[in-house]
Amino acid sequence: MQIDQLETFLAIVTYGGFHKAAEALHVSQPAISGRVRALEASLGAELFTRGRARPLLSPAGKALRPHAEQLLRTVAMARQAIHELQPHTAGALRIAASLSVCTYLMPDVMQEYKSANPKVMVHLRSGNSVQVLKMVLEGEADIGVARSLNHPEVETMTLRDDPLLLVGHRAHRAATKQQVRLEEIESWPLIFYDRGSSDWTLTQGLFRRAGLLPNVVLEVETIEAAKRMVERKLGFSFLPQIALTQELRQGKLVSIEIMDAEPLRRNLDVIHPRLRPLAKEALDLLALLRSAADTALPAASKPPRRHRSAAS
Repeated sequence: MQIDQLETFLAIVTYGGFHKAAEALHVSQPAISGRVRALEASLGAELFTRGRARPLLSPAGKALRPHAEQLLRTVAMARQAIHELQPHTAGALRIAASLSVCTYLMPDVMQEYKSANPKVMVHLRSGNSVQVLKMVLEGEADIGVARSLNHPEVETMTLRDDPLLLVGHRAHRAATKQQVRLEEIESWPLIFYDRGSSDWTLTQGLFRRAGLLPNVVLEVETIEAAKRMVERKLGFSFLPQIALTQELRQGKLVSIEIMDAEPLRRNLDVIHPRLRPLAKEALDLLALLRSAADTALPAASKPPRRHRSAAS
């Protein structure tokens, strides 16, 4: 049993097929098949069965999965422990983060980080979640921070839940309602942002599944632009909680509970390469990110308790 065989096994599970796993690991499909056969031979059991659209885990595969994940975590921890014994001088830290993380989370984190690490040169690049993952995988960033990042070659740590909240200006007539049904919102003036992004898709899907057509009166490119439009009473928008902390705490905007729809939840994750040990600079940043994520949110900005409809 070898490390690359376990990585391949988990890649197939994560991406749902041999071809996609080969693309993710940058190897040929025959190499993927060969690793799986070698792993099955060493274990004396088949790990996958043929499904209609994708390979399915066999009973042996299901039993192996948690142990494979733990083994790779242990290997990463061993590499990290050895790396920390090496002599070290302050250098550079490369971070890749989503635009919302760069805008709303990193400034406070960077202020504290630079105070404690004044000699470290920090390079902070932004991109969407796919681009952040790519930068980490290709060695262009030491740490990535974005939403729902998973790949067999990275360690993923969830910092916090970052749901999309429906918000409006407190002076808007409809904003006086604390609870509404989705069909009521259908006719409200809605502001969408970043067409084609995961946030846009999540919000559109909320209405599509209910057979509703949202009344989109304005589309903008960024979360910040959408928030500014809401502040000027131009409509309502589904915005990430991370972008709303100050406005909800100060009462400029209010969040509205949707009684008959699933909450639009997403994880805010931090990732780093599994086989590349983290330097002290990166470990210090991880500690600060954990602390920032654990900071209590204002009561008004916490995602409201939502009720599932009978259909969901």
